[in-house]
Amino acid sequence: QVQLVESGGGLVQAGGSLGLSCAASGRAFSNYAMAWFRQAPGKEREFVAGISWSGGATYYADSVKGRFAISRDNAKKTVYLQMNSLKPEDTAVYYCAATGMLLPTSSTREYFYWGQGTQVTVSS
Repeated sequence: QVQLVESGGGLVQAGGSLGLSCAASGRAFSNYAMAWFRQAPGKEREFVAGISWSGGATYYADSVKGRFAISRDNAKKTVYLQMNSLKPEDTAVYYCAATGMLLPTSSTREYFYWGQGTQVTVSS
């Protein structure tokens, strides 16, 4: 069993930066690939970024590539999302998620554990 708790959301102006954290509890965190998803009002939850169990491989949605960076610290059982050059269209609730696979996927159906979400609002 893994429990995930996100933090770090907030309100920021366009062009600004925010860093999100996702703290995990439970054993075997380092065995799970992790990802960040987001969901804007009236839209489906979408993949933002993913990281392999070791942190050696990262994946990004085209919409955030070059602006966002995902990382993890297995000793601290934490995954991070650094968001730079934020745009109003990045406004959403951001969720971290864990999958039992070693590599992340973009499908929500592959993730067994989810955090409660943290709101990110980017003003224009």
